[in-house]
Amino acid sequence: MRTRLFVSSSLLLLLAACGGGAVVECTQSYWDGEVGTCLPDGWHVLDRSNLDDRGVPEEAVVAFQTDESIAGQYLTIVVTREDLPEEVASTDYSEAGVASVSALPGYARLDERTVELDGEEHILHVFTAQPSEEQPMARFYQISMAKGRQGYTFTAATPVSIDDSAEERITAILENATLDGEPVVEGEEQE
Repeated sequence: MRTRLFVSSSLLLLLAACGGGAVVECTQSYWDGEVGTCLPDGWHVLDRSNLDDRGVPEEAVVAFQTDESIAGQYLTIVVTREDLPEEVASTDYSEAGVASVSALPGYARLDERTVELDGEEHILHVFTAQPSEEQPMARFYQISMAKGRQGYTFTAATPVSIDDSAEERITAILENATLDGEPVVEGEEQE
């Protein structure tokens, strides 16, 4: 799991290269048959082919990125997949995800709250860390889920300080993560 955070944070910093208060509404759903969420205005999908073009390791299955830079960065959420040796309860995988990153250099927990996803409780974990000496200290938003023998981690890496509006959009995406089918966007009809 620690390796996945390093892969995710490396990818996020690569993808984040230069280039409040209101309720965030999801305006489009994403479902690839494996993972899903809904995205607010101003976000788009970087699918596997986009990631391949950037040389991103196979552990990353999809990424979501802002359309416009915010304070000089394109905020990105990366979803990684891990093959598990046996089936793991999704809630146990979520707890293991929190425990695995607590050993990172500079780790400090900023927030942790329970979120219900796919009918089970998961931990939305917000923390700061410096995964490697070559990278600056960053703020991470992370949620981990499992289905069968696959573990998935949704990770956003941002500057240590971000505005409330950006944080609300990131948490909206994470709080709508699913492994059980296409999320419903308000105003869309369910099939």
